[in-house]
Amino acid sequence: MGAMNRRDFLKSAAAGAAFSTFAVGTSGREVLGANDRINVAVAGINGRGQSHMRAFSGMDNVQVTHLVDPDSRLFDSRKSKVEDWGGNSPKCVQDVRRVLDDDSVDVVSIATCNHWHSLMTVWACQAGKDVYVEKPLSHNVFEGRKAVEAARKYDRVVQHGTQSRSSAGQAKEIAAVKSGTYGELTVAKGYCCKPRWSIGFADQQAPPSGLDYNLWLGPAPWQEYHDNLVHYNWHWFWDTGNGEIGNHAPHRLDMCRWAMDETLPEKVWSLGGRLGYYDQAETPNMMMAVYDYGDRLLVMEVRGLVGNDTGFGRKITCEYYTDEGMIKEGRFYPDNGGDPQPLEGVDPADVVQNPGGNFFGNFIDALRNRDRSHLNAEVEEGHYSSSLAHLANISYNLGERVSFDQKPEMDHELVEKSYQAITNNLTEGVGVDLDDISYQMGTPLRFATDQEKFVGENAEDANLLLRRAYRHPFVVPEKV
Repeated sequence: MGAMNRRDFLKSAAAGAAFSTFAVGTSGREVLGANDRINVAVAGINGRGQSHMRAFSGMDNVQVTHLVDPDSRLFDSRKSKVEDWGGNSPKCVQDVRRVLDDDSVDVVSIATCNHWHSLMTVWACQAGKDVYVEKPLSHNVFEGRKAVEAARKYDRVVQHGTQSRSSAGQAKEIAAVKSGTYGELTVAKGYCCKPRWSIGFADQQAPPSGLDYNLWLGPAPWQEYHDNLVHYNWHWFWDTGNGEIGNHAPHRLDMCRWAMDETLPEKVWSLGGRLGYYDQAETPNMMMAVYDYGDRLLVMEVRGLVGNDTGFGRKITCEYYTDEGMIKEGRFYPDNGGDPQPLEGVDPADVVQNPGGNFFGNFIDALRNRDRSHLNAEVEEGHYSSSLAHLANISYNLGERVSFDQKPEMDHELVEKSYQAITNNLTEGVGVDLDDISYQMGTPLRFATDQEKFVGENAEDANLLLRRAYRHPFVVPEKV
């Protein structure tokens, strides 16, 4: 959707986003001891949701009692898996509201499409349930903050699905950065370079039998069904997903932000495009985002034209640049040309509660002791890391198409290297002539972190994109 059309759409529907029509009271059990069984409802059971099902089913005194998905075609196979993994037979429902009204359910574990994450989190908190919610926490900045507010108001334990915070290896790198032993951090750089090839075109048609398409769309504007929405490619459409920077990249953004010990930036700009092919999707498959924190930068590089014998392989990692060298994948690379060194004298426990990899277990432990400080990725951390993706997308969507002979102004060599990697991936990797294509030059934007809104030039247009219009009754409320 173009910027002006989207802006007009948001203005016309602003009144509709004021209050949710789904009012719930508190239900569920408030205190759960070490020997009490925790009953979990998993919402979204096609892809990542199966990891939720398996993890919770394998825990002592935890049981997956409900499976929730608008697509009832999944029920038989997923129910069978829970029976194998956990030894019980879960109830299967299409509408999450049936679960929220059930006092026996203690936890809602959310692995739905992005556009449902925040609303389901808010509803679950209102209903007295604790929540595990996949990344990104939100589809936009506004609703992410509302999810945080709901967790606070209803005193809920809410864990965000950036599970790298429970990795001992990742925590060791972060501890090394924070220690200062290897110099002062100047740039944190994330990479999300994995194959994202054309999804082609799918014709509009009637939804398949067994899929409640109205429920699947939920908060999103109505659109006719096509097969490129269900079950995965919704990621590449603005109404339901956030592109790759809001898909896998939040993991890397979260690690970078953790290392920097920062929330949201003072400035942001991005560039990219859906390049190398033409298909039905909308979000960029190549993107670079630059976040300015004053004395430090966070740079995110997203490239989807990798693999498939392009000569450009997958690259999913983070690099932490200091004034003495770089920390990457468990080693320090000094600027003086010395040999790489293993990270020494740092303890992952210095930066995280449970650096053992059991992320779901960390959530259950915090739930039992009712102490959100024990969470490795508490909901507000998820809000900030998810919002970084949204800010980059806003810059992108307010930008303009330019030819590749119009290079952006880049004042840091690592930014230039990311831009060069994108162009090399296009030319050398997939044989694109840059003279034949253009890219989207994002608009530089200033951001007031304390207010969570844009300020200065282009702020009016940018602030309209911090939220969306909602389709009744699936409304993220102003007041949770």
